[in-house]
Order: sequence, then C-alpha cells, then structure tokens
Amino acid sequence: MNHAVVTAQVERFRALVARHLGLQFEDAKMGWLADVLRRRMECNGRTAEPSLARLGVRPSRNELGALAQELTVGETYFFRNIDQFHALRECVLPDRLRAPGARRGLRVLSAGCASGEEAYSIAMTLRELLPDPSCELWIRAVDLNPAMIEKALRARYTAWALRETPPAAQQRWFRADGRELVLDDAIRFAVTFEERNLSEDDPELWLPGAYDIVFCRNVLMYFAAESAQALVARITRSLAPGGYLFLGHAETLRGLSQAFHLRHTHGTFYYQHKDGVAPTAQPTPAQDSEPDAAGRVLAAVVETADTWVEAIAKAAERIRTLTQAATPAGTAAGSPGRWHLGPALELFRQERFAEALDLVQALPPESARDPDVLLLHAVLLAHSGQLVQAEDACHRLLAIDELNAGAHYVLALCREGAGDRHGAADRDQAAVYLDPSFAMPRMHLGLLARRAGERETVRHEMAHALALLEREDASRLLLFGGGFNRETLLALCRAELQATGKSR
Repeated sequence: MNHAVVTAQVERFRALVARHLGLQFEDAKMGWLADVLRRRMECNGRTAEPSLARLGVRPSRNELGALAQELTVGETYFFRNIDQFHALRECVLPDRLRAPGARRGLRVLSAGCASGEEAYSIAMTLRELLPDPSCELWIRAVDLNPAMIEKALRARYTAWALRETPPAAQQRWFRADGRELVLDDAIRFAVTFEERNLSEDDPELWLPGAYDIVFCRNVLMYFAAESAQALVARITRSLAPGGYLFLGHAETLRGLSQAFHLRHTHGTFYYQHKDGVAPTAQPTPAQDSEPDAAGRVLAAVVETADTWVEAIAKAAERIRTLTQAATPAGTAAGSPGRWHLGPALELFRQERFAEALDLVQALPPESARDPDVLLLHAVLLAHSGQLVQAEDACHRLLAIDELNAGAHYVLALCREGAGDRHGAADRDQAAVYLDPSFAMPRMHLGLLARRAGERETVRHEMAHALALLEREDASRLLLFGGGFNRETLLALCRAELQATGKSR
C-alpha cells in the first residue's frame, strides 16, 4: 500500500488535529506530522485521502486516542512545580473550606492528567489537611491518551517520578515492590480517571459550578488560540464562585479571559474566579552617537539615585546632550483605541510630560475607562513624580484588565518610590509572568537586586533584560523606557553585568 503523503495532505492533517484535539503545530513540525500521518495510515490500512476523509467526518474515540498517544507529551512527575502545592495547601484549601455555602468537601478537576502524578499529588496534599475525615474529597482526572489513563490506574511508578516528592509523603503513601513504588489505595481511590477530550464542549464534564479547583497545567500552551480561549471559557463555567485555577508555570490567561483575579503567593501565580470575590491587594531604532557613554552616564546616575524613577529624572537632561531621539515622531504605544493619543504620545516622546498629561486629562470623562488611556495616564503621572496618583490610575486599570503587564510594571515603580522594594519586586514578577517578552520589569528587578546587594540576581535579571531589549517593540520602549532609547538601555544592562564581573 502506498503510504506517501504530499504537503497539502499534511496541511489538512494539521488542520484536522487542531479541530478535533485543539493542538497547534508550527511549520517546523510538518515533517514529524507527516510521519505521524503515515503511521496512522499504515495502522488503519488506508491511503492518505481516505484516512483524511474519515478523520474529517466523524473520527472515532479510538482514533482520537491513538492520535493523542502520538501527539501529546506524557512525561511528568509527582509535585511538579511544588510551589503551587504549597499555595494549594496554605491558601486555596482554607479559603474554599470557609467559602459561603461551601460543600462538605472539595471537588477538584485535573485536566490533562497524563499518567496521574498530578492528580495523585493533589490527593496527597488535600487528604493530609482535610480537618474532618468524613469530608468528601472527589478528584476527577481526565486525559485523551488511553495509554496514560491506563498507567495512572495502575498507580505504579519509578523512583524518578518521585524525585520532587517530600520524604514524609513518600513514606506515608508509597510502598516498594521490586523496582517500582506502589501508591496507597487511600490515595488511589480518591481519584477517578476518565478518558475525555478537552477540546470538546462535553456538557457532563463542564457542568456549571462543578469544581472548587481546576488544575489545567501545560495544556493551553499546546492549543491553538481559539481552542485555548474556548477551553478557558468552559473551565470558567465549571468553577464554583471563588474557585481556583492553576496553570503551568509558563502559561497565563492574558488575552484569554478577564474572569479571574491573579493571585501570587508562595513564589507562584494562579487564578481565582472573580464571581463573588472582591479583588485583594497582592503581596506587597536610530542609533546613539555615543551609546556607551550614555550607558555610563545612566549607570552612574543609577548608582546615586534611590529609585529608577529618580534616576530617569536625573539622567534625562545629561543624556540628551549625548544622544538624539531614537523613536520617530508619531509612534503610537499600543492600540490607541477610540481616543486620539498621538499628540500626547509625541509630547511624551519629547519628555514634555506636563503638557502630555494636560492633553490626557482633557479627554472626555468616558475615556477614564479606556485601558490605553489609563495606562498612558499612569505612565505620565509616574514620570511627573506623582506616584500616588499613578498608583491609583494603575489600580483603576487593573480593575478593568487585571492581567495588564504594563500596569503591574508601573505599579512596581510606584512601590519602589514608596520605599516598598518587596512590593516593587512582586509587581515586576507579575509583569514578567504575564508577558515574558517584556524587558523593562526584568531590568527593574535587576536594579532592585543591585540595591539589595544580590549579585547573582542582578546577573540573572540583567542578562534576561539584555536579550529581551534587543528585540523589544519600539512603541513599548517609548512608553516604558524612561525616555531612553534601546541602545542606552542596552548599555546600562551591559554596565550592570560588568559591575558584577560578568560582561556581555
């Protein structure tokens, strides 16, 4: 039988995989997808066209399961990203047990559970803490890959899968059987495993208000944008008021949903359904004529300034004598929305902050709920030294868009100005989490660490900032760069790295 495939057939296969499984694969994966398609053709005894036609009409659950085995990553381990389990133990569980109308127990979903380690880690964490033995603990774990579900049901693991498991949990919940470790039945029976497709709007899986907590980690990162948004909408529907959502450490809800408050404790980020929950405060390219000289001036001013905002104010005039404006006139920072912000942005580029602020404040009152206007207003207030007012503008923006990375960064500047360096770092970390490509909070974290004498953190953050600044969007540099162009900020990062003994 001919198992050859052509590019157009692989493209169709990729589109069908996205439709039925939600999975998205880049062009670099096309050769690998062609191999997967050939294996499925060989297994089903069909050529490419009949195979694709059958997949396009109504694929069987067995066929989707077989595709999932080929296309999904199943490697995981117990207590992966253990900080999230600390948050579950110390914040989420107590909050859910005292929630108004709380059930006698907890209902948890592990979505994309792979071979069961995540679901069983949840069970171990919660079983040790539930105050009443009669308290119901029901954990539902779902995955499309039947081989992974079968492995989870066996509940037999290698020592490598327990590499992050606390010793006390290993001793309490596992027994050795040859080269394997067998999970205690008390934990096994707390979890119900099911073969389910997360890309389907399964009404039984996504019953309204069904779960107190959902873990959906390292799933969204593989989904096409439309599929990810649809999955988040289903999770939102299925969470009880005030319920919690845990994502993978590299995943965010930014651009997917505004239905959640961002939470940050125990060194990790997670989300709480807004329904019935009030927000709470978080723990507190032209070239320079002489870029290296400008960088040295800025580095010297940073050395004597107490905050980054103060350094901006002190250094701006001295650096203007060494450089020319780097951003073309009229460059907009982000989408201007329905308000014409071009003139204010041009004044901002010229560092005529008071005049720009007057233009923004003269906008009609209804503009006060526009995220672009609020962000520009907050930045202008910060640059004008009105940090209390800037902080208020940021909070008003976050009430509309809690996942706005720029607002968190400006709040970091305000917190530093108020002498709250811990709160400043916390806000910078939120901005980095929400937008890993955002250079300025990385650089600010490096400057905060420098003042605290934390050389390794300076190296880590400045190296990140240096790499990100080289490809940072020019309009975002205009808005958040403190009036300094790309080359000057790069020179500052290099100077800070050199001061720690590491040059780039």
